[in-house]
Amino acid sequence: MERRVFLRGAVIGASAAAFGGTLMRGAAYAAPAQKGPGPYGALLAADANGIALPSGFTSRVIARSGQTVPGTSYAWHSAPDGGACFADGTGWIYVSNSEINPSGGASAVKFSSSGSITGAYRVLSNTRQNCAGGATPWNTWLSCEEVSRGYVYETDPWGVNAAVRRDAMGQFKHEAAAADPVRRVIYLTEDETDGCFYRFIPATWGNLASGQLQVLVAGTATSGSFSWANVPDPDGSPTVTRDQVSTAKIFNGGEGCHYANDTVWFTTKGDNRVWQLNLANSTYELAYDDSLVNPGPAPLTGVDNVTGSSSGDLFIAEDGGNMEICLITPDDIVAPFLRISGQSGSEITGPAFSPDGKRLYFSSQRGTTGSSSGGITYEVTGPFRATA
Repeated sequence: MERRVFLRGAVIGASAAAFGGTLMRGAAYAAPAQKGPGPYGALLAADANGIALPSGFTSRVIARSGQTVPGTSYAWHSAPDGGACFADGTGWIYVSNSEINPSGGASAVKFSSSGSITGAYRVLSNTRQNCAGGATPWNTWLSCEEVSRGYVYETDPWGVNAAVRRDAMGQFKHEAAAADPVRRVIYLTEDETDGCFYRFIPATWGNLASGQLQVLVAGTATSGSFSWANVPDPDGSPTVTRDQVSTAKIFNGGEGCHYANDTVWFTTKGDNRVWQLNLANSTYELAYDDSLVNPGPAPLTGVDNVTGSSSGDLFIAEDGGNMEICLITPDDIVAPFLRISGQSGSEITGPAFSPDGKRLYFSSQRGTTGSSSGGITYEVTGPFRATA
């Protein structure tokens, strides 16, 4: 396979100036990634929270579904899912979706500069099965409904401004979103076995009230060139959006999505793949495929939400699998970063880094009970590397 050079930087928090100013690293590209030793070493025995971590890392529980968030009077939502962090003065905010139907919505936890919890509150209510989403460069959270003809809601992480439904972004089984400030578009995944990959071009960058929804057009191969085509009827009626453009490329269960430095990565759960779109030259390829790991077994299965660190590492949560968050390094090595024990009836959701990159937040959607009412949201602190 031809080797070439690419950059994989990462966005930590929506407040990083228009998603810029993050660290980048050049690396020889030899995807799809293969298993190898991770940059943080082997996982140690599970801690008191049931989480196996590398040496130097610690975990704490910050919220449990149905229980009051410590230090606040707010009861945390059920089935915590996708999330993101936002800078808040010297502290930060972690926003988390609730994947239940009906009710859904999203909540937030505020932290001081020392990491102490200072508040918790609701930012979105009365929506349906809010799964993943994405942060915008103007510090809003896009919460996506994972239902047929679902909507995207733009929410205020501070809970001050009312959430707004963004109809122009299309009605389909939304999963995740990722903002690209260079091309001034929002990428969107679709959680259908015959789903598509979309981008939304706002009429005015920073205002999602109107614009053009497009779908990715490409061949059936796992690599090649791509283009975009307009979706004629973004409301998905009477024909669903994924069937409106005959040349649209089909993806098996779109999940997480992450943008950095002219590249967007997204996962597809039906075939356990991580896809990479190289936006500078309009080509696509596989960054990871569990069936191509040799020798097996593959360390990453049940691919789901994805985020990135300032080192260029991708952190990918498992829906099932071994209940791990695995990472893929810029050198295309895939390895477990953490593992949750005793929660095989759950999935890991919502990985997101604090603005300073020193804390990783995520949830076990159904916790030890296997029920949406048993969700647990965690924080991991440790020596995350700033450069790869």
